Amino acid sequence: METGVCRVDLFPDDPSGLEQARAALLAAAALLGVAVTPDVATIAKADWAESWKRFFHVEKVSERVVVRPSWEPYEAGPGERVITLDPGLSFGTGKHATTQACLRFLDELAAEDAARSVLDMGCGSGILAIGARLLGFADVRGFDNDPDCLGVAEENAAANGVSIPFETDDLSHAHAPADVVVANILAPVLVRFAEQIAASVAPGGQARLILSGILDGQYADVRAAFEARGFVEVRSLLLGEWRSGLLRRGPSHPDTAR
Repeated sequence: METGVCRVDLFPDDPSGLEQARAALLAAAALLGVAVTPDVATIAKADWAESWKRFFHVEKVSERVVVRPSWEPYEAGPGERVITLDPGLSFGTGKHATTQACLRFLDELAAEDAARSVLDMGCGSGILAIGARLLGFADVRGFDNDPDCLGVAEENAAANGVSIPFETDDLSHAHAPADVVVANILAPVLVRFAEQIAASVAPGGQARLILSGILDGQYADVRAAFEARGFVEVRSLLLGEWRSGLLRRGPSHPDTAR
């Protein structure tokens, strides 16, 4: 906003929504007292699914985890766990710093104790849940509020030879507790639903919570929201402008001791 110019992109599902979107944009601009110049372009749906592929290549994201797009060959090295992925229209290619941080934390936690259960909140392409299974966690499940993600996640799980129950669900309520909960979402959402997320973490000192999707400047507020619910930070990881946190229940929390 330093230039005083802001761009807003609207994507109607079909041409019939174009005029409604334009009217809504103009009405919002009038309310705010700003000038807008609508520009309309048609983008084929295939462009979204295919054009980004030239930027997606094999990448090693943690000590053991390698992410491989389904169209690129790769021979795994000793001890490597290779996630074969075709994200389609879902979020989660392994390129983003938030996804990489989550996979690094999962790699570390699996090395400590892979007998723990894992819940992936907002599974997207399924990359984190699949990574957890390939790292040795046997009890892994995930959900997303976008039903289109589930088919993609299930196809990716099958491509990696693992079976994971994915469901359409959201953060409006607590979920059956898991020993390791991964919430790679957005900072405002994490703060808003901190109570429900915290309640989805199993009791006991071995339980862990991975929080991601957080810009560095937002991290203190997110951490505070979970500290207020009995969690303490084990450590955080800054990749680029994104900070992710690994948390556990504090020593004074009644659920800490088993």
